[in-house]
Amino acid sequence: MNPLRTEAQKLRDTGYSYNMINAKLGIAKSTLSNWFKDRLFTPNQEVLQRIQYGPIISGERAHNKRVQEIQRMKNLGIQELGNLSKRDLWLLGLGLYIGEGNKSHETICIVNSDPKVIGLAIKWFKDVCGLKNENITVAIHLYPDNNIWECFKFWGKVTGIPIENFRKIQIDTRKDKLLIKNRKLPYGTAHIRVICKGDSEKGVKLFRKLLGWIEGALSQIDAGIV
Repeated sequence: MNPLRTEAQKLRDTGYSYNMINAKLGIAKSTLSNWFKDRLFTPNQEVLQRIQYGPIISGERAHNKRVQEIQRMKNLGIQELGNLSKRDLWLLGLGLYIGEGNKSHETICIVNSDPKVIGLAIKWFKDVCGLKNENITVAIHLYPDNNIWECFKFWGKVTGIPIENFRKIQIDTRKDKLLIKNRKLPYGTAHIRVICKGDSEKGVKLFRKLLGWIEGALSQIDAGIV
């Protein structure tokens, strides 16, 4: 986890308000709300002493009720989903590729900032597409506020791809991007690219078959078969 987010989480879990965390760590309240909107909250004495008890207690109850309801529905969703089969994994990965994958220049690549999504992509490439570590490269795209070494270690752990398969790190220094992405992508984005290592079955042929999977799935949806 992002060290700054870890510190903010400790403060939040010990009862500090977004305003107080913002004052201590300089993290925008909108970012804090996005991080902790689904976490239970009980204000500490310092918070209670700063404001009237009534509004904060009422707000705490409403927030915690919402968090509990969110968790209840998540648990229901998990139960309804059940266990995934290999075909489920195939279709799940295909959906991911439809949304996040490259579909031109006969290059297989998925880009995302979510480690769980990247983990899914790696598993899909290996278990469904028959690829090995040697067929997968990782390129990390970062912003100036990212810690390069921490990001490198993070994506290495997430992907399980050996160090020699990592490509040169790209750092986006465009000024119009800095404020938008600042602290919102603590580990940047990972670009997972497939290389064939001389085996076209794991390169251009796999890309063309992948396009066939996509076309076959979407055409059935269009035809109302599903």
